[in-house]
Amino acid sequence: MIERQSQGIKYFAVLIGLLRDRQAFLEEIREGTRLPSKIISLLVCSSIFIAIYGGIIGAYHSWMQALSSAVKLPSLYLITLLICLPTLYFSNIIFGSRRNFPQHFALVLTAVSITSVLLFSFAPITLFFLITTNNYQFLILLNVVIFALTGFIGISSLYQATSLVLEQDNQGSNTRKKILQFWLLLYAFVGSQLGWTLRPFFGTPDSPFQLFREREGNFYLSIIQAIGYLLGFR
Repeated sequence: MIERQSQGIKYFAVLIGLLRDRQAFLEEIREGTRLPSKIISLLVCSSIFIAIYGGIIGAYHSWMQALSSAVKLPSLYLITLLICLPTLYFSNIIFGSRRNFPQHFALVLTAVSITSVLLFSFAPITLFFLITTNNYQFLILLNVVIFALTGFIGISSLYQATSLVLEQDNQGSNTRKKILQFWLLLYAFVGSQLGWTLRPFFGTPDSPFQLFREREGNFYLSIIQAIGYLLGFR
């Protein structure tokens, strides 16, 4: 038990190191220092934080939805990363990057970890509105804003981190910067569509528990409909 607690502390110590001194942390990634430890620690910590947030929003419906969302929300971030990461890695390799796959993986995980910490920080606010309001459409839009804001900050941190970790290789650096900009858009698009595919995370009020819903419509149409509902357009 003590050994497991010690290991857990080590995982969170790595995350705290990223948050407190991101420059030094990214420099270690660039040099390939303790990459396996960093990858495992960031995976564990980010998954826990995102799972907690998923459990909170799922509790709006039922304990089964809370459990389902606690599993599906971290899976959403991890699967999106796994789908998009090969594109970033091979594109950079083709245009002159000398960084290996674990370095790319660790780099992208820093953005996911920052996003997870921000989601965790918003958890009390989300819980407050879950307790004090029953407006389903409002809660959906609130969380879209939270996910968009935390995701934007995470992606922005990744863009800045890339300048240190990947742009050290001068050959093809301008091309790789354009590739990264395109990849960030791709990452956001894949993530939003995958989130729509894995829904529900909240669960519709007065409806039975569903692990997944039928694939109909899309994420962006749903947001437009939710805004229209709040504005009185049915």
